[in-house]
Amino acid sequence: MTHINILDPGASPLDYYGFELRRHREAAGLTQKQLGEIVNYTGSLIGQIETARKLPTPTFSERVDAALGTGGLLTRLVDLVLRSQLPAWFQQVAELQARAVEICSFETHMIHGLLQTEAYARAVLGALDQSNLDDRTAVRLARQRIFEKEEPPVFWAILSEAALYQEIGGPETMRGQLERLLSFETNPRINIQILPFSAGAHAGLTGSFDLYRFTSDPTILYTEGYGSGHPTANPDTVKDCSLRYDHLQAAALSLSDSAGLIRRVMEERYGQQRDADGGPVA
Repeated sequence: MTHINILDPGASPLDYYGFELRRHREAAGLTQKQLGEIVNYTGSLIGQIETARKLPTPTFSERVDAALGTGGLLTRLVDLVLRSQLPAWFQQVAELQARAVEICSFETHMIHGLLQTEAYARAVLGALDQSNLDDRTAVRLARQRIFEKEEPPVFWAILSEAALYQEIGGPETMRGQLERLLSFETNPRINIQILPFSAGAHAGLTGSFDLYRFTSDPTILYTEGYGSGHPTANPDTVKDCSLRYDHLQAAALSLSDSAGLIRRVMEERYGQQRDADGGPVA
């Protein structure tokens, strides 16, 4: 167990966060319990975060910044902390997502991580491994904060129709997830298209991929395997997949037709089941 008196702020972003939290709390003359009461968390949780045994969340950081008058310090640190908890092979990808001005994604069988709800993300991450599931889910959801930036990236997501039917987490989770997709319908920076089954053979049959575009740096192509990621800036490979993406967009439904299909699947497949008299089935 890490003792707070020997916590090394240089050991990791999480240790640095805990060190700063404790320093500012003590400067304000508050105990862990008192600060917890102000921000509506337990004193025990404050202690666990101060000793780098628990991950802070963005909401926690915002509340503590407001309570301690830290000028947004912890809110700025929390993204770095959460990114540092990603698997080593994925940390570079998270950095690419944070810097990109445009992200183009094609997914063959599930909803992209940047669009996932908490329940859907938990079901995906917990499929084979239930350990530290709360923290791993929080880390995944924290990546979505790129859409809260002053200048968020433009995100184009093409999802195979199969992703709407792959029942991850059960009907209620899927309904919430499809509702989440529909919530972006009027957001010009988050654009979702569905590649329908009727498209037949298409340019994405070899698998999912992402393209990250930047203001001045070369475009990066990212593909993923089991426990490994493969970013590349090879011009020929990037050019080939950029062309593939153009063809996928041409084969996909329009934005409005895609929303219509999502809505239809949500109601027909995941809507509340009713009996012959119109009442909900228990």
